[in-house]
Amino acid sequence: MSPTKNQSPELLDPYTPGHGTDSYRVQHYDLDLDVKLSSNRLEGRARLLAEAREDLDSVVLSLAGLKASKVYVDGAKAAKTVQRDDQLVIRLRVPIPAGRTFELDVRYEGTPRPVRGVWGEIGWEELEDGVLVAGQPTGAPTWFPCNDHPTQKSSFRISATTDAGYRAVSNGLLVGQSKKSSRETWVYEQREPMAPYLATLLIGRYRELELGACPTESGSTVRVRAAVPPSLLAEARNGLKDQLRMVELFIELFGPYPFRDYTVVVTEDELEIPLESQTLSIVGPNHIRLTWDAQRLLAHELAHQWFGNSVTVLRWQDIWLHEGFACYAEWLWSERAGLRSAAERAAAAWRYLKDEPQDLEIGRPGAHLMFDDRVYKRGALALHALRCAVGDELFFRSLRTFATEYRHGNVSTSDLVVVFDRVSRGIPGIDAARVLDRWLYSGQLPALPEGDTVTA
Repeated sequence: MSPTKNQSPELLDPYTPGHGTDSYRVQHYDLDLDVKLSSNRLEGRARLLAEAREDLDSVVLSLAGLKASKVYVDGAKAAKTVQRDDQLVIRLRVPIPAGRTFELDVRYEGTPRPVRGVWGEIGWEELEDGVLVAGQPTGAPTWFPCNDHPTQKSSFRISATTDAGYRAVSNGLLVGQSKKSSRETWVYEQREPMAPYLATLLIGRYRELELGACPTESGSTVRVRAAVPPSLLAEARNGLKDQLRMVELFIELFGPYPFRDYTVVVTEDELEIPLESQTLSIVGPNHIRLTWDAQRLLAHELAHQWFGNSVTVLRWQDIWLHEGFACYAEWLWSERAGLRSAAERAAAAWRYLKDEPQDLEIGRPGAHLMFDDRVYKRGALALHALRCAVGDELFFRSLRTFATEYRHGNVSTSDLVVVFDRVSRGIPGIDAARVLDRWLYSGQLPALPEGDTVTA
């Protein structure tokens, strides 16, 4: 199969080869899913409204482990479809010129399963009694056809039909629920732009638990809630009691919450690590304890709503902008909660890193190491170094500016530098690029940051 215009050998992102293209942009996904839990069978219909960015004679979607049975383009059957290497190639009967919008309608089915890659198994996962999707970074195609890259943000409508007695949870606001015979349908709308990897679906015997509401500057409120198995309701009510305070803190430090609600989903199965998703965090019962290790992860996943989900990297190379910010948010919560200060947490992280191999440039870690713990902790130390260099007032003003200006957009490290330099313009001796370069682009660990905020 020879390359077409949107199958260029040039990679959109070398960290995730074969995923994503710039030749068109999806504006909206409309997903209708029917899930039979006993057989782990998925029947789906995906309607994608897209715009051509260049002249197209075919369209490529990522779809892994599922069979596309019917494909239509603007209501007409596609000339030909080919599935190979987790890609669905749709040949067009009539070429689509650059700038024109078009609609894809894909009917598909199969037994969804995770894909295995350098980061382990990712995507659709069967639980003991239900389902979850862990999408980062390339798990989205295990349950719907998509243009799979962080820059390809769009709105979503997700309708999931499953066995009665189970609750389907997905991104955004619940806008519909209906029951027919032994089947129940749940409909969600995610109006704010979302990268495909941040879309998720969870199915389980969940009950809704209200955790509170946080007022916003506009006069509305952000509802904070949890979806919890009945057997864990009391434990979740206790273990999640600080979620509202965390939301209030991060609004104060990072600016307005970028979405309309926030939900913590507690699975019945223990999970090795929590999972981030837009408007949702997914945790196991082992993450709702009152220990620091559990509570820091709740703060970490919440912070991703600002840094990772709303403000998203242009390329996976800059993953430290997600994980460094979320890790530093843990330390900020520790400070507010009256535990150890951010400076003390920074000193502990520095001592840990000092004993680790000094061979990773976290600003370009490579695909295999982009989720290495050193990216998280050294990324947080890079931010702490900026805080020490500019002081609290300029530091948090820069973070709020960064989160506001790039709300629902994509960024690189250079964008963060530009914001810091602009906010601190006219103050001698402040050079954000110089501070960050030592932490991001050198294998050797710099000295522990020192400044007014450091008390270690």
